[in-house]
Amino acid sequence: MAEKIVQTAGRAQLGKFAPAFAHYNDDILFGENWNNQDIDLKTRCIITMVSMMGAGSIDSSMHYHMMNAKAHGVTKKEIAAIITHAAFYVGWPKGWAMFNMAKDIWAEDAVPADAKAAHEASMVFPIGVPNDAFAEYFIGQSYLAPVSMEQVGIFNVTFEPGCRNNWHIHHADQGGGQVLVCLAGRGYYQEWGKAAVELNPGDCINIPVGVKHWHGAAPDSWFSHLAVEVPGENGSSEWLEPVDDAAYGVFK
Repeated sequence: MAEKIVQTAGRAQLGKFAPAFAHYNDDILFGENWNNQDIDLKTRCIITMVSMMGAGSIDSSMHYHMMNAKAHGVTKKEIAAIITHAAFYVGWPKGWAMFNMAKDIWAEDAVPADAKAAHEASMVFPIGVPNDAFAEYFIGQSYLAPVSMEQVGIFNVTFEPGCRNNWHIHHADQGGGQVLVCLAGRGYYQEWGKAAVELNPGDCINIPVGVKHWHGAAPDSWFSHLAVEVPGENGSSEWLEPVDDAAYGVFK
């Protein structure tokens, strides 16, 4: 199944001031046009960058689209060839401006700048943005990247080394629960009253409703898993006490 592009920037930044523009941006430009399957996302990213380069729009919007292009498979070698080719047609100064931005975005392709970059490069999904909305329920820094927002909610959740969420319980009147599909790194999952289970890429954990549990990274490893929300009626999550350092310290 092709990845679905979901955009909320229009409503987040202009929803009250210019709701019609926000609608066109989020629902039409990104919601319909970017999700058209006649051309693949990598090709669409390249077309967008070249079009914006020709228009001289080498600003924060271009930075977003370069990041998007990298996330959808445009390599350092390819972006260099794309900019060089386009510069002959749209202007050499624009080529210089593009390279000044691209060299930072693709710099980690040659040698990962840090462990976070190396971890992201090891999986097909992006790490996403800091998981600020749920930060109070985590010890350490976590990141969130939505994969699907329709039919079934699927999110790539990434934990820095030592990061874990609090004990919590998923509730639902019918159905519900969660499935974890491990993508990269090494982590742990534990149910209340049971021994912890080490998690590695390819492992799958089924979490029924009503089970108290936690999951997160190993102390010395980044860790990412897909969190799949099982559809249910009146679903909710009850957040409980943190996994303190003394309890977590037994893991290696």
